[in-house]
Amino acid sequence: MTLSPVFRSPSAVRLLRDEGIWDRLVPAIRSQAAAVERVHADLAELIDPSFLGGGTSDAASRTDGSPEALAFLQEYFFLILFRSLFESLGVAPDRLERYAELNFCIKGTITAADNIFDEQAKSLLPLEAGRGPRFLSILQLMCFERLIRRSLDRGIEAGELGRDEADRILRGLLDRMARIGRLEGSEEGGVSHVPEPETMIERVHRVRGGILFALAFIPPSVLEKGEVRDRLLSAEPAVAKLGTAFQIVDDLTDFEFDVGRGSHNLLVSQIHHHGSAAERRALSALQAGNGVASAALVEEHFREPALAVLERAYAEARASFRELGALGFWFPESLADEVVHAIVGLDGVRRMEALSAPRP
Repeated sequence: MTLSPVFRSPSAVRLLRDEGIWDRLVPAIRSQAAAVERVHADLAELIDPSFLGGGTSDAASRTDGSPEALAFLQEYFFLILFRSLFESLGVAPDRLERYAELNFCIKGTITAADNIFDEQAKSLLPLEAGRGPRFLSILQLMCFERLIRRSLDRGIEAGELGRDEADRILRGLLDRMARIGRLEGSEEGGVSHVPEPETMIERVHRVRGGILFALAFIPPSVLEKGEVRDRLLSAEPAVAKLGTAFQIVDDLTDFEFDVGRGSHNLLVSQIHHHGSAAERRALSALQAGNGVASAALVEEHFREPALAVLERAYAEARASFRELGALGFWFPESLADEVVHAIVGLDGVRRMEALSAPRP
């Protein structure tokens, strides 16, 4: 699971506009777009031009509601949200720019690693690496490792941090990424045990989703001082809850893929431990490769367990925005359920709409 594009459905886009969310995010959108452009410019100095393709479009930094601007917001929504949160907690402007760069590099590193686990080829860098998706992912990993160091070096040169602080940031990121990676690695070849839903949330989703989102707090936890640092440390668990909600929703949309490779999935756990006899038989058939292939598989055969899983995502998101609101963050808690519906990639839009629709 990565910090992947979200707010894909038309209703989700209307939510952003009608509730004034997009307008409130404009400063953070511009900041994140500038950070992406700076990192892309760094890349051009780190690798031979023969490995580079097209650069960042100027349209990516626009905030006028154009398709290009919407695509940028979808791709970087969570990084933009983190930047806006940091500003509301009192982080200084120069630090906000540094964190936007670092968070882009973190997202890129996680995306490249996830590509290898999931056999995908998503790229956040303008690289032309030939036809091999694994090589592209490995090249991205190598590039982002150098790019994050370059951003930190720029901060050292500007007097924003010292070498020891840079090393502590890199160590903190590696330690937490390794913890996420250890979980991913434990699923290679499939898992033999299906934990209870509550156990799975604590041992899987709070790592794969919660710790993933909390990566954004490692640089400020090292660099910020006093009341700002205290507020950031208080906000981190709330953001981790949002990451947990995102991972729970991801399990709903990736149900078939996770069943196929035998990895942890909360809907599988809900069916396995709390489903009806018919639902458990249907799951066993799927796991054996004899299940019914249907675009509406979850909605038609596992609706009740899926709704129970969705309710767990609601609870995590509501708690997240409630706790962040208590710290002064402007994002309304009342929109928590709508955010849960919206934080899916393109493949999950139809499923989330079907599950959240009133019963016929």
